[in-house]
Amino acid sequence: MKKKTNIIGISCYYHDSAAALIQDGIVLTAIQEERLSRIKHDSSFPKNSIKEILKINKLKLSDIDHLVFYEKPFVKFERLMDTYVSFVPRGIKSYLKSMPLWISEKLFQKKNIIKELNEIEIVEKIEKRIKFSEHHLSHAASTFYPSPFKEAIILTIDGVGEKVTTSVAIGKENKIKIVKEIHFPHSLGLLYSSFTHFLGFKVNDGEYKVMGLAPYGKPNYRDVIFDNLIDLKEDGSFRLKMDYFEFATDLKMIGNKFENLFDNRIRKSNEKITQFHMDIAASIQIVLEEIVLKLIKNLKKEFPNIENLCLAGGVALNCVANGKIQKSKIYKDIWIQPASGDAGGSIGAALAYWNEKYFFDYKKNENPNYFDPRLGTKYNNEIIENTLKKFDANFKYLNDNDLLKETANLISQKNVIGWFQDRMEFGPRALGSRSIIADPRDKFMQKKINMKIKYREGFRPFAPIILEEHAKNFFDLETISPYMLLVGHVIESEGYENKLDKFTGFEKLQNIDSKIPAVTHVNYTARIQTVSQKQNHKIYNLINEFYKITKIPLLVNTSFNIKDEPIVESPADAFKCFMGSGLDYLVCGNFLLNKKDQYNDREI
Repeated sequence: MKKKTNIIGISCYYHDSAAALIQDGIVLTAIQEERLSRIKHDSSFPKNSIKEILKINKLKLSDIDHLVFYEKPFVKFERLMDTYVSFVPRGIKSYLKSMPLWISEKLFQKKNIIKELNEIEIVEKIEKRIKFSEHHLSHAASTFYPSPFKEAIILTIDGVGEKVTTSVAIGKENKIKIVKEIHFPHSLGLLYSSFTHFLGFKVNDGEYKVMGLAPYGKPNYRDVIFDNLIDLKEDGSFRLKMDYFEFATDLKMIGNKFENLFDNRIRKSNEKITQFHMDIAASIQIVLEEIVLKLIKNLKKEFPNIENLCLAGGVALNCVANGKIQKSKIYKDIWIQPASGDAGGSIGAALAYWNEKYFFDYKKNENPNYFDPRLGTKYNNEIIENTLKKFDANFKYLNDNDLLKETANLISQKNVIGWFQDRMEFGPRALGSRSIIADPRDKFMQKKINMKIKYREGFRPFAPIILEEHAKNFFDLETISPYMLLVGHVIESEGYENKLDKFTGFEKLQNIDSKIPAVTHVNYTARIQTVSQKQNHKIYNLINEFYKITKIPLLVNTSFNIKDEPIVESPADAFKCFMGSGLDYLVCGNFLLNKKDQYNDREI
């Protein structure tokens, strides 16, 4: 019997480190390092993830044929040097700080990777197994190969890879050919992140907050942005006007000139969010949407015979823009990698190498219609029970049928549940394995979860997880949305534009008129996740039980974590989060825990 080819993809040293195992072209396992290290957006070498992947698949490091890093460090170094030369004498401070690190560590990344791998297992001539992909090729491969398409345009937009910030590729069968690029410092991702910073949120973390804040404002600064910050061409290509930005030369995103343009300083994280900030968020969001739509319209004109579009890169996590793309019907179908950020580069790096080197040895089957992002760790009831006993927890065991019925009943009584089941998801979204779930009918539920459970900003919206066959009865969505990456309008909101006009700012949140207010945003949209029984039978059956009680076939679904912590990975993480937050109940495997039955003074 022919030996299977094992390839591990690795993404690290910037943010959201991860590792993924590809076996004969199939994605078997993928884990983000933060879930194991418990350091949010952990950028370190994903040693824990690789160890766990080997353990899950009963492999040793010596069984791995290739380890593929998701980008090329030398190309990135060339970009840094080119940038410093181009902007002399600006950037000398950044240059002096970053060069020692690059020369001592990053420039010799292969050596560092070998050192880290040797700490897992000493493998003779391991250096010959280490390969390097390109950043945007890794992104492109991560979305095209798992997609259901044989041919597609692949659009990747992020902050920056080695030097590319936006790329267009054509995917056909097992080949990906990059045909267009926009280079640093001209970057839509960095433009959006500059506004993230301006609004007082963390770059590479708070972009979701900008997107969530946008509907509270009006795009009053759209023209200011287009007139002063970006030069948009007819074909959708663009150049940033770098006098207003500092990220190319300094240790910060923006400076005084950017602030003066808007006659406001950078908001401090503890300062009140005003209507100005809401309007700024609305403005940069509409600018992003317009540029992306212009870009893909031009691509369709240039390549009219290609009917499908794949998206990747951090900007592909902007589900509002994705919803606009889907509704535009410029392309017959679109597919977005659920882990579109740098973590997903680990999957893409391995897939890119496989399809380049091994595809001819492998009879490719039709791509599946559904790529399952539940690629991480899984814990059986025995392990869960032993963990709960170690914490001296009080719990009861229920069979699947009783568990689902009782949980659905508890949710219908306005209880908020920590839901821990099956394999952990890969990517930034909780999709029903490591989730907090609740009743969407309660107009106070959004505030309760934000303030008392997740300890975060009260304006942040929550997503509905809905039975696939009922989605069109609640949302104007014309396709499935299994990865929570598309935004659509709530159908009952006909004429919604005028419903909240008499309210300003966060007043709108308290005056939403909807059957499902906990998942209806202030512009009467929702970030929708559809689920079928085939995709995730347990969460599907739970929602179905809730539907029998309430006639509402959906739940609130948000990630099982609190502010500044990664999504829970293990039963221990789940119990700690349960005890350290305002959750009412925890469902962990087949075990149900009531907060009132636990000792609140216990050490966890």
